[in-house]
Amino acid sequence: MDPINVAERLGRWSAGRGALYALLAARLRCLIDDGELPAGTPLPPDRVLASTLAVGRSTVVAAYDLLQSEGRIVRRQGSGTRVAGDALTRPAETTSAPVFLDLLEPRADVIPLACAAPDAPPAELAECYARMLPELAATTGDIGYYPTGHPRLRHAVAEYYRNRGVPTSFEQILITTGGQQALSLLARCFLQPGDRVLMESPSSPPALEAFRAEAAVIQSLSPGLAGFAAAAHDHRPALAYVIPTFQNPTGSVLPPQARRRLAETAAALGIPLIEDEVLAELGFPGFSTPPPLAVHSDAVITVGSLSKTVWGGLRIGWVRAAAPTIARLARIRAVHDLGGDVPTQLAAAELLPHLAAICTRRAPERKARHDHLRAELARLLPDWHAPAVTGGQTLWIRLPYGDGTSFTQTALRHGVAILPGSGLDPTGASETHIRVHYLHPPPTLTEAARRLADAWHTYHPPPIPVPAPPALAM
Repeated sequence: MDPINVAERLGRWSAGRGALYALLAARLRCLIDDGELPAGTPLPPDRVLASTLAVGRSTVVAAYDLLQSEGRIVRRQGSGTRVAGDALTRPAETTSAPVFLDLLEPRADVIPLACAAPDAPPAELAECYARMLPELAATTGDIGYYPTGHPRLRHAVAEYYRNRGVPTSFEQILITTGGQQALSLLARCFLQPGDRVLMESPSSPPALEAFRAEAAVIQSLSPGLAGFAAAAHDHRPALAYVIPTFQNPTGSVLPPQARRRLAETAAALGIPLIEDEVLAELGFPGFSTPPPLAVHSDAVITVGSLSKTVWGGLRIGWVRAAAPTIARLARIRAVHDLGGDVPTQLAAAELLPHLAAICTRRAPERKARHDHLRAELARLLPDWHAPAVTGGQTLWIRLPYGDGTSFTQTALRHGVAILPGSGLDPTGASETHIRVHYLHPPPTLTEAARRLADAWHTYHPPPIPVPAPPALAM
């Protein structure tokens, strides 16, 4: 594809308030992810594209560097710049589209270990739908549009936080269609192109994609968040995002004292701090989960969801924040979505008081499956490093050699879908890692471990690590 065609596909774009290179990277990212610039497409040299678009060469270089760090393009001296996935780097049949489909809609012959969520609703959910039916049948004078969420569920979520020691009013709650919509709305609310976001490396793929969709620039925080104040001073972020409880993907838990320091520091610096609590209720038996960050500062913005704790098909999430922030989010949501499904929200309102009991009942089974998969991996793949966790849904595994992206493709050919670590880490420091979940029954986990072992025994890493495709698994 020649430079003029690439420039034409970029369409109209302007700097607005943000950094020009971030806008250029965002537009190229969309073209790549939408398939308009297919895998292997050569991109124009820096100077040529800069001249065509009438921008400085440094703008193009910075945009290319950002996309390369995300694994979307490959730059080689003497070979130019190409969209990741050409024949020189990986086979055509393992481009990002099939991998992504196997993450969310796996084939019958593939064991999905990438996208983690309960695969069956608990009995309580059906009972809650039955209990809300009389209220639904008696509804009159209500068109059912609630951009902020149905009042019954908003009150139930507020009560949920009050019971956990976080004073919360009805006006501080926005109901969303899952945690992913909550993150997307927050990104749209707080970010302009070129704004910086502080987040852990590695971190949640949906959060990474939500922030990148707004042309934000990711700045990485070290594990444990010890350098938060220094990073905030250096980068002056518009937003910070953390997962302090059963961090995705590592499973780590931030200690109580560190939580207090983080919340108080963010509040003192005026940095909006998002606490992702989607996994917070998933501790193993005997583990005492520290209180949420919002206990220490009412300025913390909290994201929650029922999809990871109850069932993946229950698309209920929420945001807890100051009332003015909730009002802004509701206005943004109303442009695209006048409100979620009312019967589902009514059922969720019935269910929420039983959430802790459901999680407690399921915890021993999750712990047993965690132990089973680790034992099978230790037996069949003793060179792999798969540390134990105290809750959550996933293992963060370090491979003894090679890279997670190319091994992910080998594993898929052996009937297992896993997530490469490089797609979860904007620094590129997790290339040797993969993420797998342990929510399947033990016989399925045994078979998955056997297939992974077969894949590993046939695995030959490429001479140059394979760039990761965009990773959107939860």
